[in-house]
Amino acid sequence: MITEKQLTGLKEALEGELHFDHTYRSIYATDASAYRELPLAVAYPKSKEDIKELISFSRKNKTSLIPRTAGTSLAGQVVGAGIVVDVSRYFTNILEVNEKEKWVRVQPGVIRDELNMYLKPYGLYYGPETSTANRAMIGGMIGNNSCGSNSVVYGSAREHLLSAKAFLSDGSDVEFKALEDQEYDLKLQLNNLEGQLYRNIDTMLSSEENKLQIDEHFPKKTIHRRNTGYAIDLLKDCKPFNPTGESFNFCKLIAGSEGTLAFITEAKLSLNPLPKAHQGLICGHFSTVYESLLGNLVALQYGPTACELMDHYILDCTKENIQQRQNRFFIKDDPKAILVIELREDSGEELQRKAAALIDELSTKELGYHYPLITGPDTKKVWELRKAGLGLLSNIPGDAKPVPVIEDTAVDVQDLPEYIKEFNEILTKRNLFCVHYAHAGSGELHLRPIIDLKTKEGHELFRSILDEIAHLVKKYRGSLSGEHGDGRLRGEFIPFMVGEANYKLLKEIKTTWDPDYIFNPGKIVDTPPMNTSLRYEAGQQTRQFDTVLSFSQYKGILRAAEQCNGSGDCRKTHLSGGTMCPSYMATKNEKDTTRARANILREVLTNSQKKNPFDSVEIKDVMDLCLSCKGCKSECPSNVDVGKLKAEFQHQYYKSNGVPFRTWMIANFTKLNKLASIVPGLYNFLFSNKLTGGLVKSITGFAPGRSMPLLHKNTLRSWYKKYYKQAKEAKNGVVYLFCDEFTNFNDVDLGIKAVELLSRLGYEVKIVDHEESGRTFLSKGLLPQAKRLALKNIKIFKDLITPDTPLIGIEPSAILTFRDEYIDLCEGNDQDNARKLAGSVFLIDEFLDKEVKREAIKNSQFTQEKRLIKLHGHCHQKALSSLVPTKRILSLPENYEVQLIPSGCCGMAGSFGYEKEHFEVSMKIGELVLFPVVRQQGEEVIIAAPGTSCRHQIKDGTNRTASHPVEILYDALR
Repeated sequence: MITEKQLTGLKEALEGELHFDHTYRSIYATDASAYRELPLAVAYPKSKEDIKELISFSRKNKTSLIPRTAGTSLAGQVVGAGIVVDVSRYFTNILEVNEKEKWVRVQPGVIRDELNMYLKPYGLYYGPETSTANRAMIGGMIGNNSCGSNSVVYGSAREHLLSAKAFLSDGSDVEFKALEDQEYDLKLQLNNLEGQLYRNIDTMLSSEENKLQIDEHFPKKTIHRRNTGYAIDLLKDCKPFNPTGESFNFCKLIAGSEGTLAFITEAKLSLNPLPKAHQGLICGHFSTVYESLLGNLVALQYGPTACELMDHYILDCTKENIQQRQNRFFIKDDPKAILVIELREDSGEELQRKAAALIDELSTKELGYHYPLITGPDTKKVWELRKAGLGLLSNIPGDAKPVPVIEDTAVDVQDLPEYIKEFNEILTKRNLFCVHYAHAGSGELHLRPIIDLKTKEGHELFRSILDEIAHLVKKYRGSLSGEHGDGRLRGEFIPFMVGEANYKLLKEIKTTWDPDYIFNPGKIVDTPPMNTSLRYEAGQQTRQFDTVLSFSQYKGILRAAEQCNGSGDCRKTHLSGGTMCPSYMATKNEKDTTRARANILREVLTNSQKKNPFDSVEIKDVMDLCLSCKGCKSECPSNVDVGKLKAEFQHQYYKSNGVPFRTWMIANFTKLNKLASIVPGLYNFLFSNKLTGGLVKSITGFAPGRSMPLLHKNTLRSWYKKYYKQAKEAKNGVVYLFCDEFTNFNDVDLGIKAVELLSRLGYEVKIVDHEESGRTFLSKGLLPQAKRLALKNIKIFKDLITPDTPLIGIEPSAILTFRDEYIDLCEGNDQDNARKLAGSVFLIDEFLDKEVKREAIKNSQFTQEKRLIKLHGHCHQKALSSLVPTKRILSLPENYEVQLIPSGCCGMAGSFGYEKEHFEVSMKIGELVLFPVVRQQGEEVIIAAPGTSCRHQIKDGTNRTASHPVEILYDALR
């Protein structure tokens, strides 16, 4: 038993970090698989010396190390009881590029897509790809021998691993690379562990009996995707065992070894030239999966770079996902399967010719009914739709989910149609159905039966279905894993798949390389039963909780958290674009991901014995850096809305701990502003004066370096009542303007310009007495107060607002509550009214764009002056609406050029950036993309930002004034 004192000693010995508190252990207890096991600790090594220290500690104390990068493995590869060693924070350097010889040296924490961004100027490209490529890292890709949709061209990580530097289990340094005959002989003579490895493999593969066993029982060589056990079948074909083979290179064994043999610290990868410039996707629509697989065989004759399948279960999931709905533009009717066939050519003419020939052959053979050819930027949308499949599968409400159990069986592509036919017959007999998607071109489909793993029957079915499918795979001499590895899921079946004699060889390799089982034990060999240590226990009951917000669509808040399947989309960085998850982008800490927040909620709500399970410091700590940006609501494939989960958690936590004073202040922002607006000059003096402002900030817990929002001398309401005059002829009708609490007190000039812009464009603008939006209460978890405001506003507007007399708003975070939280705060008839009302509530950007489309507004009403606008979008607008309308209306003046800043969250997020403990992270987020882009612009460039918080953040971070689109359009009126 390792003591806390021993772990403390290890922590002090490391340059990096070691965490052994329950929070970190819980966060790292799962990956993207069905497994869960609390690790002993979590390490973030900063140097090779740290890794050596960890190996030494493990040997002395008889524990193990579990190498981990992004943690997106699907067979439980990075779940275990030892020390999880996360290299994703510090081992992230690209060390050297050799343009002439086409190779690169990298550390294992380099992200695949970011590597290719770096290589692009060199005209080079790292081919192997996974659907998780915007966060998957090279170390994990090597460990699993990853490939992806383009493996028909580029193969797997194994084919690209030229050499690897690593530590062996005795702590010694080693480099594996291709060896000439003389070099190989010298390795055999080494009097150390490295020499022992070479002598062991030499003896093993010099045996004719062993070679015969391997040839007879390993998967067919025509199956390019095969990750069954250790790749001794490939080493057997190398010199000296095959005189005409490739040079011997242990990298073939290291790739796909799942971190069980050595700890990689550096990899040298072969590169390809950039793909051909002209890309086209034929999206063949088919009436059955079987028919699509026959079409796949036709497509392969045309040299595609990818052939990827999506079945109707996947396609149906995309209908409900906010982000993916817009990517369905090419789909006609309801196909049972779509085969995405990627063609790449040097010229557009050649691409069109080849595509036409392929479509003609498919049509002639009556395979499919619709074959749109997608080119240009739209191809990215198709691939986003396909890649979202893995996460979208978790969206089925309830406890029965598509389970990664027979996830990536691979057969010869010629056998695939008949194999899948038999596969589905087996499922039908068991009254199961399966989701089919992914790599048809490589003979591997991702197949997920729907199983409830919270039941005893589910646990038994989990094992029995794999057992039965393993027999079918063996019948076709296939591989039980095509790319996702054996892990602890398939390891139990390796003796059956390759035969006991070959399995003994695999065990011999493990015990030679790692006699003390330091490296990731229980994977590939000596694996525990595959239906043990699952994320959910057999017979587990899902606890129900009374909540203010409605989680009925998920059947409760706990199941809403359980929607997270661990796919790790929230680990992408700012270089990949998108909003989710801004705090992770700044800290690179797993604790600050959407996944971690969902996991800690699941862990605590499932296991806590407290009367109020939400009374948890662990949840509070992990939720602390959530900005409630709502990025996860649209970008997480499983729609895990952590902003919503956090608001409910805060409300429940306050029940046991009370509401902190600063929280109360922020939530009651409107009331305090109303009071302060009696003497706005005094309020502004207090906060803008260095001495008094610093004192007030210190007392209230606001950041000393943050400027505070000041009050206008009037409110928008008072100006409207005093000065607004209805135009003689409101030719374009009536609109109701939601006078949000931020515009009313702080951004009054903006509100005035909004009213005057609408008036001059021919609209009668009505502002009625209504309540504040409730955004401040929602952001701080004061949900009963937010609910009261929501119900009052719904009652006020439900009979006033129609499609002809819409409600429009200036501040995105305020007006979008009608489309988001208001619906979740209501029940019964109130919820029906809220849904109906939401259909006629618009951002002012959306409304103006709609009016332009119906030609009620024309560009002739605006200046012809030439201007450049850089637009930063509000998080809630990106998640719940779109920046497209904003970009279009800002382009109304015909010589205005609008460019989107590729920023995620600005980092302010309401009160988050004002709070002293969050100020540093807030500014770090701003520095990722937004601040540098703004600073690069000349004074003549207009900076646009619809959000009041965003504009404040830009001001504080860059000393530039950003304008709301309404102000820009008002100033552009003729």
